[in-house]
Amino acid sequence: MENQLVLDKIKIVRELSPKRKFNQSFDMAVTLKALNLKKPEENVDLFITLPHQRGKQQKVCALIGRELDDQAKVFDKSIKLEEFPQYQDKKAAKKLASQYDFFIAQANLMGQIATVFGKTLGVRGKMPNPKAGAVVPPSADLTQLKARINKLIRLQTKKELIVKSTIAQESMSDEHIAENFLAAYNALVHALPQEEANIKEVFLKLTMGPSIPFSLTKEQLQERLEKKNPEVKKSFSLEKKTSEKKHPENEEEIKKVKSKK
Repeated sequence: MENQLVLDKIKIVRELSPKRKFNQSFDMAVTLKALNLKKPEENVDLFITLPHQRGKQQKVCALIGRELDDQAKVFDKSIKLEEFPQYQDKKAAKKLASQYDFFIAQANLMGQIATVFGKTLGVRGKMPNPKAGAVVPPSADLTQLKARINKLIRLQTKKELIVKSTIAQESMSDEHIAENFLAAYNALVHALPQEEANIKEVFLKLTMGPSIPFSLTKEQLQERLEKKNPEVKKSFSLEKKTSEKKHPENEEEIKKVKSKK
C-alpha cells in the first residue's frame, strides 16, 4: 500500500469526523477473506512494534523475583514472588487484572505465575506472552522493554475474519499516523498465507467518527454518510457556504445565471 494513499485517507477521516473535546484515537480495522479460522495456521495473532508511540501510556505490572526488583521500578507496579499468595484470592486477582493493561513475567517463575494468575489473566488476554517480549530472563533490560511496550499492538482474528487495533491518536501528525498504520498493515499482509489476496477491506476511523473504507472515494463516503445521518449533510452544506463566501466571484456567477432564468 502506498504511503500517499494512507495520508489521503487520514485527511478524509479528519474531515468527515465530528470534533470532540478529547484526544480521539485512530483505529484501524482490516476484514479478511479466504481463510479458515478452524485451522490454527490460518489464524492471525501478531504483536507488532510501531515506529511511534500510539498515544496513551500502557499501565504495566511486573511479576518478578528478587533479581529484577530494582529494575522493575520503571513500571507502574511490581509483584515479587513472595507476594504471589495474596493473589490466590479471586477478588484480588480480578482487581489487579482490571487495573493494568499489560503484564510481564520473569521467565524462571512462569510455573508459579501460571498457577496463581493464569485463570484471571488468561481470560482477559493479559497473560504474559513470549511473542510480545513479555516473558523476560532475570538479566533483562526493563527500561528498553518499557519503551517498546508503549509502541506495541496486537492483531488477532479470535473468532471473526477481522483484526483491529488502536494505532495512533488524533494529536499526532499525519506522517506519524501513516507510518504506524503501514507498519501494522504490512506486518499483517506478510503474515497471511496469500498476503494481500486475503485482504477484503481496510478501514480507518477516529473514536467517535464514521468508519472510513479505503475502497471508497471522499464523494462516495459523503453520499453514504448523508443518507445515514442528516446532520452530516447539514455540516457539508455549511462547509460549502463557507467556501462560497471565501470566493465572492462564485456568488456573482450564480446571481447572473438566476437572473437569466
